[in-house]
Parts: sequence; C-alpha cells; structure tokens
Amino acid sequence: MLASGSATRRAVLAAAGVPVIPSPAAVDEAEVKASMQAEGASPADVAEALAVLKAQRISRRFPGDLVIGADQMLDCEGVWYDKPADRAAARDQLLALRGRTHTLTSTAVAVRDGQRVWHATDRAKLTMRSFSPVFLESYLDAVGEAVLSSVGGYQLEGRGAQLFARVEGDHFTVLGLPLLPLLGFLRDHGVLPS
Repeated sequence: MLASGSATRRAVLAAAGVPVIPSPAAVDEAEVKASMQAEGASPADVAEALAVLKAQRISRRFPGDLVIGADQMLDCEGVWYDKPADRAAARDQLLALRGRTHTLTSTAVAVRDGQRVWHATDRAKLTMRSFSPVFLESYLDAVGEAVLSSVGGYQLEGRGAQLFARVEGDHFTVLGLPLLPLLGFLRDHGVLPS
C-alpha cells in the first residue's frame, strides 16, 4: 500500500518491480508545515512527520498491511517551497531558485497497524542555472500543467533537467523517494525476494 498520490513515486516503484496499491491520504500538509516551521523544525523533520502521518492514516484502514508513506521538502536558504498552485506561482518559484542551490529532502516510512517500523531520509543538492526569461516561458509552455505536479515546479526526469547546472545526490531522492534504502527494507522483510 502506498499512502501517496504521486504518479512519480508510483512509477519509480513500478519500474523497480515493487507492486503497490496507491491510496492517497488526506492530510492538511500546509497546516502541518506551518505549525512545525513555527516550532523550528527542520525540513527533514517535516518530511518525516508528513510521511508518518500519511502512512498512519492509511494503515488504519488496512490492518496488518505494510503501508509506505513518503514526503519531500524543498529548502532554499531557509525558504520552503511547495507544489505551485498555478503557472504564475511556478514562474515565481523558478525565478526565485534560478542561479541558486537548493536542497531536496525525501523521506520514506513503513507503517504497520499504525506503528512506524522503518524510515529513511536522504538529501540532494541541486543548482539551477541562470536561464533567460525567454527560456523560462518556453519551458512553462512545453510542460504545461505538469509544472504543478512537483515541488519547485520542475521534473528532473523530463524537460526540467534543462533548468539545472548541477545535481549532487541520488536521482531517486530528487524524484521524491529514497528508493534504494526502501528496497533494502522490503527485501529484509520478505516483501521482495532477496
């Protein structure tokens, strides 16, 4: 069971041979983030809390099943970014990130019967290049509504790769899932063959 509505996470897991049933959890992420930020929590703390909360919500409906929850935070010099609400917000985010380095923190958790049994967190550093306004508009035109489906307004696995000068860290972490540690956990617990 995957407590996420992310098409990218589902695709990554499917490509890795992990059968999952998507079951998105209804969580007010903005409220959780605002509350935790006010308390001084780190992006990693927030990603983990959201992943646990999502997995626990779904776990209640599926007793005995292993539920995977995941979340990702984008931090650029203390400013946290979310999925943009519309094209204008995506443009603003991309302009704010242009020419700067930001960190993506991705967390995955496993929950069974409401109890967390495992988690992993990983970080990647991404440096956007200084692209022109003309490039930005052509990028937004080309990706269309897809720009709204990822934190920061880009998808590194597609045309969004053209926005970057450098990426340091695991590719799967950038996509929103510390996949290799998750696969190891699933093998260790007999969910996948070892």
